[in-house]
Amino acid sequence: MQTFHQLFDETSSTYTYLLIDAATREALLIDPVDRQLGRDLALLAATGATLKWVVETHAHADHITSAGHVAQQTGARTAAPSGCDIRPAQMQLIDGDTLRFGAQVLRALHTPGHTAGSMSYLWEESTPAGPVRRVFTGDALLIDGCGRTDFQSGDAGTLYDSLTTRLFALPADTVVYPAHDYKGRTDSTIGHERAHNSRVAGRTRAQFVEMMGQLNLPKPRLIDVAVPANRRLGLREGEQVPHGV
Repeated sequence: MQTFHQLFDETSSTYTYLLIDAATREALLIDPVDRQLGRDLALLAATGATLKWVVETHAHADHITSAGHVAQQTGARTAAPSGCDIRPAQMQLIDGDTLRFGAQVLRALHTPGHTAGSMSYLWEESTPAGPVRRVFTGDALLIDGCGRTDFQSGDAGTLYDSLTTRLFALPADTVVYPAHDYKGRTDSTIGHERAHNSRVAGRTRAQFVEMMGQLNLPKPRLIDVAVPANRRLGLREGEQVPHGV
């Protein structure tokens, strides 16, 4: 019985994650994408899962979320970081908050820097083969990289602190699942990123800040549309998120 699904949107290179409690089939969905609404609803039906939560890591700039519409279709509750101004979300998460689905617990880790409110989420699942520790890092920590810090209240020094003192403090075998990858990679580990991440490993805070300031990346194509839409959970004017269960 599969309890974890990693899904991919090729247009935005976005990963969406479905977590399921094996005993109750209650589930939680992280970072859904608008164009994949049908796919995600079909997977919920195929797995027999009952969605309890739809969760955002931050207000994305490169795609529009389907979180509001998933909630409308399923009756799930919505959650988002309190610092991201995603006002329709029914739970405004702060560091240390937990979301429960069945016997499972997802814990919020505030990892600002890419945006001021960015959250990562830690899931420690007990399985017949032993415990599995996963962290969903949004755009804070990517595989051999990290999120940019030049817009949406980003701050390179703050991101360095989030990476080195929050995420890299997790056990080395914690599996890293980012919000994006552009090279076909699906996961890494905290130990590997701590030792080998090309943007962070071996750099001081000052060196990291200097390097990030010299990236000169182009503006995300959809930012002016995506960020306002994502602050509404992808909902159109007049649409409401149901209260859920």
